[in-house]
Amino acid sequence: MTAAPAIPGSASGLPGPRKRRRLSRKLAPWLFLAPGMLMFLIYVIIPILQSMWISFYQWDGLSPKHWIGMENYVELLDDDAFYTSLKNNVIWLVLYMLAIPAGLFIALFLNQKLRGIRLYKSLFFFPFVISQVVVGLIFSWFYAPGFGLFFALTKWLDGTGIAILANPHLVTYGIIAAGLWPQIAYCMILYLTGLNSVAPDQIEAARLDGAKGLKMLWYVVLPQLRPATFIALVVTIIGALRSFDLVSIMTSGGPFGSSRVLSYYMYEQALSEYGYRMGYGAAIAVVLFAIMMIFISGFIWKMWRDERGL
Repeated sequence: MTAAPAIPGSASGLPGPRKRRRLSRKLAPWLFLAPGMLMFLIYVIIPILQSMWISFYQWDGLSPKHWIGMENYVELLDDDAFYTSLKNNVIWLVLYMLAIPAGLFIALFLNQKLRGIRLYKSLFFFPFVISQVVVGLIFSWFYAPGFGLFFALTKWLDGTGIAILANPHLVTYGIIAAGLWPQIAYCMILYLTGLNSVAPDQIEAARLDGAKGLKMLWYVVLPQLRPATFIALVVTIIGALRSFDLVSIMTSGGPFGSSRVLSYYMYEQALSEYGYRMGYGAAIAVVLFAIMMIFISGFIWKMWRDERGL
């Protein structure tokens, strides 16, 4: 008697070709994602969890940690500097939203076929390519008493001049104006990219129906710019909440702590010569992270609903 031929994937116990292909198709995406997920775990997730853990300690960064539970968070509730920083972050968040419509209208202007439009695009694109440190220095000179252009203009108007970075009531608005300059340029680039994908046949159909001006913008152009608007909104909100560099360069939180934001106050408490309170700084970081997660979770939820067509 001759032995029956072995059936792949049955008697031998080894997976057949089809099973191997299915298994490889299932594993391939995870293999490609694994390096990125590993880096995300090491450099993002683990530091976030460590910050949360440190926020329950009293620690100067060198000596042994001392467990104090929720005392850092209780202290935050009675900290006037924390409330000033939180209020300034809210002001940043509200006024930074101006970058989105401003970037949209500049992009609409630059999207037209005009003579010399490339030069205009270069001028509006310039703030995006320079660093925030340079932006902070430029506006510090712009506001500087004595030789700053803004000070000279206000002196010409009222005879005394306004030293905006030395005024506790105006300093936050002056720094926000400096931050809006590159942020508007970034939103403009996003909308310029989105305008290139606007369907010309829909524009022509709307013109034949008599739509023009604001009606054309609202009912035809803006619906096709939803992805660009979504990205601009996310990036602008994150930029407003992590506004550290301009505050550090332009005022170092002054005058009298009136321009602090949560990110700078966290640095001031945890890492500057005035603090070295790692646990308290970590508690501030956790609060800032929670605020960011509220917005980010909302955006992810909306993106998921849009993809599912709900």
